[in-house]
Amino acid sequence: MVGKSVELAVIGAGPCGLAVGAAARRSGIHSALFDRGPLCASLVDYPPYMSFFSTPENLEVEGVPFVTSDTNPTRKEALAYYRGVARYFELDVRQYQEALSVEREGEAFVLRTRTHAGAEEAWRAEAVVVATGGFHEPNPLGVPGEDLPKVSHYYREAHPYWRQDVVVVGGGNSAVESTLELFRTGARVTLVHFGSDFDPGVKPWLLPDIRNRIAKGEVEVRWRTRVTQIRPGSILLRNESGGAMEEVPNDWVLALTGWRPEPKLLRSMGIPVDEETGVPAHNPETMETPVPRVFLAGVLAAGLDANRIFIETGRLHGRRIVEEILRGR
Repeated sequence: MVGKSVELAVIGAGPCGLAVGAAARRSGIHSALFDRGPLCASLVDYPPYMSFFSTPENLEVEGVPFVTSDTNPTRKEALAYYRGVARYFELDVRQYQEALSVEREGEAFVLRTRTHAGAEEAWRAEAVVVATGGFHEPNPLGVPGEDLPKVSHYYREAHPYWRQDVVVVGGGNSAVESTLELFRTGARVTLVHFGSDFDPGVKPWLLPDIRNRIAKGEVEVRWRTRVTQIRPGSILLRNESGGAMEEVPNDWVLALTGWRPEPKLLRSMGIPVDEETGVPAHNPETMETPVPRVFLAGVLAAGLDANRIFIETGRLHGRRIVEEILRGR
């Protein structure tokens, strides 16, 4: 039995989902936002001391000013800003309420949800936006020992790793930033990357710092190298160029190898997802999928290549979606 009705249901209450809700509010469209976690859950998982690469104006939602104390906003400032956006637009944000399924019923959709306390609800919506982001599951290393307690795909802060042997796997921003923080906190760090250099998207001001640390031997690095096995007191590495094997003493492994979206909900709604790229079928001009009145917003639309869409560009999807909904009226 359907309990409540809303014109637009937004699944995901991150920055891009908020942008959809804010644009809908400005246009007189009644919306509700549903998230299995807290507001902007992906930002909550960022390291506490992180600063954004973007400037504040590139993270703003629907013209609401983002005032910061420095050139690049901090995680704390961003969370405060997005809470303010939700308050300003009086958005109906349903935190800790996971979307279980979306089914068509006549000309509308029925969204079934479950709260963190286990209560289930059914909502009727005229249109649906899926803005669940691209951080559902970490890209696994796929090696023996990955399930050991010493292995994590998250990095929060450096203090717990003081005077510990840490292997950081990856070559992107997260790997570089965590390596530098770990080194400065007193950890013994070895950076392992399958490429021959850092990823192209690494923040330019970080590169001189990390390269100097490597040149001085303060941080060990293994280029063109992959992890083959993780053991309680060591880690096995294989050089991709010559195949040489190396065993490195190890206390902790931070596998910062990126994340991928979970397309299960999209597929259940009949939205095709490209097997190779992970990109769900949609019109990039309107963000509408082949299922009429079902839209995508944010990094989910980029599939497996999360570097193609950021908050800066994903926040603009809300306006495109709302304009298309208004045309459909």
